[in-house]
Amino acid sequence: MKKLHILIAALLAALTLTPFSATQAEAHSQPVKAAHTFALNAKVLDGGQQIVSLTIKTGRLPILASSLSASTFSVKVTGTNPYTSLDPATVSGTFKDVSRTVTGVHLDRQGNIVLDLAYGFGMEGASTFAWANGESRNIMLDLTYTITQNKPVKLWGGKDYTFSSLKQGRVVDPEVDAFGSGKAAGMVYRLYKPKKAADGKRPLIIWLHGGGEGGWSQAYNNDLPLLANRGALGFITPKAQRIFGGAYVLAPQANDYWLNDAAQGYSARLKTLIDKVVRNNRIDKSRIYVVGASNGGYMTPKLVVDNPGFFAAEVPIAPALLWEKTPKVFLRMISDADLAAIKTPTWVVQSKNDPILPFAVNGQHMAATIPGALLTAYDNVTWDGVAYNGHWSWIYVARNDPRKDSGLHIWQWMAKQHLRSAHHHK
Repeated sequence: MKKLHILIAALLAALTLTPFSATQAEAHSQPVKAAHTFALNAKVLDGGQQIVSLTIKTGRLPILASSLSASTFSVKVTGTNPYTSLDPATVSGTFKDVSRTVTGVHLDRQGNIVLDLAYGFGMEGASTFAWANGESRNIMLDLTYTITQNKPVKLWGGKDYTFSSLKQGRVVDPEVDAFGSGKAAGMVYRLYKPKKAADGKRPLIIWLHGGGEGGWSQAYNNDLPLLANRGALGFITPKAQRIFGGAYVLAPQANDYWLNDAAQGYSARLKTLIDKVVRNNRIDKSRIYVVGASNGGYMTPKLVVDNPGFFAAEVPIAPALLWEKTPKVFLRMISDADLAAIKTPTWVVQSKNDPILPFAVNGQHMAATIPGALLTAYDNVTWDGVAYNGHWSWIYVARNDPRKDSGLHIWQWMAKQHLRSAHHHK
């Protein structure tokens, strides 16, 4: 016991001789100047992906949160078209030296500085992509963000600190980044795997993008099907995953556009791709659902027609059934006889004011021709007080808004469909 007392006394003496001195605190408050990077934090909104905040990687600098305010930093951005072959006059949505409004500044759990930016539908300089009219495609922009520090920040020791260099890093979007990548049948795809997927077989939801998200002669990037709208992402939200009991979400990308099936053989190639995904994952073959918008709204019933008894349910949105290939030259993409033979539970969604694909000869006609099909027809596309293009009725499906008179919403309806009862609407 005497030896233990001596040891404790020695330890106490050592502690009194080596307090955390002011000199040490000052050393912590005077870090070596170094280049710091900042990440572009993105989020896919109903109108597409936007940069919603920036995260400055501080390297664990001991920054006082109270020294930060919305005026500490200012932000500018330039978004340029990376394809020199495109006539700039035909590309809408580029921008130069646009000031992004900083709405707030805070420290995250790692001590990094987060600059919150104003964002929303139509916000100039916020988008990550633009529209190429000549190609009828969305294109990813080259983004150049510049952060200017307007006043020093304070460190724990009370010293001022100014970043000597702030270099742009990568785009971070947790929802998009949750999807893996693959390739099959000459097409690329993105695949979300549900949590604890190995615990048992899960349903598969296939999202077929619109015409603007397909590849073209200079770009086949496997990103736009996830970025242009929340069509695929809606199904990976916690709410959707609870409803489906955990679901795989597959988003293939056309080499050009699904309507070119006659030349590209997309229907057969998609079936090959789907079979590969099913084979390589724990997927319940009796619960495979296909959902598509516009171009994808055509390919959705085309897959069902070509593969009877394979899908548990289908949801064509703003479907391209009667397509104006050239001015006043219309093509009926799927015959009435083929539509009338469909036995797969079907729910069609479209807005009556769709300016791209007239409702009466597309969604309404499709729902009237497929036996037992459900139809949700909106007057327009308005969500959270924002009036969108009337063609964008996929916004409603991505938000689980369509519902039957009984109150059953579309995701819950899909989840109830099973091949054992595929011939009966529930």
